[in-house]
Amino acid sequence: MSISGAEERESFQKFYECWIVEQDHHLQELISASRAQHETNEEQQERVLRPLIDRVLRHYDQYYCAKSRWTKQDVLSMLSPSWRSSLEDAFLWIGGWRSSMAFHLLYSKSGLQLEEQLADIIRGLGTGDLADLSPSQLSSVDDLQRKTIREEKEITEKMAKHQETMADSSMVELTHVVTELMRENEMGGFEEERVEGTLAPKEEGLENLLERADDLRKRTLKGVIDILSPIQAVHFLIAAAELHLRLHEWGEKRSDGYADDIL
Repeated sequence: MSISGAEERESFQKFYECWIVEQDHHLQELISASRAQHETNEEQQERVLRPLIDRVLRHYDQYYCAKSRWTKQDVLSMLSPSWRSSLEDAFLWIGGWRSSMAFHLLYSKSGLQLEEQLADIIRGLGTGDLADLSPSQLSSVDDLQRKTIREEKEITEKMAKHQETMADSSMVELTHVVTELMRENEMGGFEEERVEGTLAPKEEGLENLLERADDLRKRTLKGVIDILSPIQAVHFLIAAAELHLRLHEWGEKRSDGYADDIL
């Protein structure tokens, strides 16, 4: 017997809270590793940093695997997650971060590190971090970005078309019939079954689109990591975790503040 939607939401929220705590632990490990390995060569970095990078990526995989399981139980909660703040929710794209944001994050962090170490770069010293992206890396990032944006646009358009089905003839007819039955106080089990039967394919469509969006998010993250050197990947993962954790923290504080104002 399946558990209720409310229990599903509570169960995933507990998982997510634990996942956030572990992400913060990984962030501290990544920061420590980036400082300890800054002066080492790429072979040493590969040996030391690659296991950490793989562990962080597995942590993301665990999140998406868990999310996929819960999506099959309650896709609506996954698209409008109560465990995220209203600040985070305002910037969601189909239940998560917009895939193309990964490239904005990469270029933003690269630019900041470039500014910080401009004097060394002018003297011809390599930085090893995201300020030191090579022409071939930049070309690969550009190719991946173009491919990601095309797929992101395709999913967005499919979501728009699916949302429009909420006003198709079956929905318009059903809402009229149910309204008339309610006016006559004649709603029964058959009508309830008909409502569920009409809404079921709508939810299945949302489930498929969320799965596609999450798959694109995973592939984009791994695609960026594959282009970067180990120390660059560490810096990118640090920036991603910092952005996610601080936005979550700021959003929760704002939500708590609004609640206090209401009370």
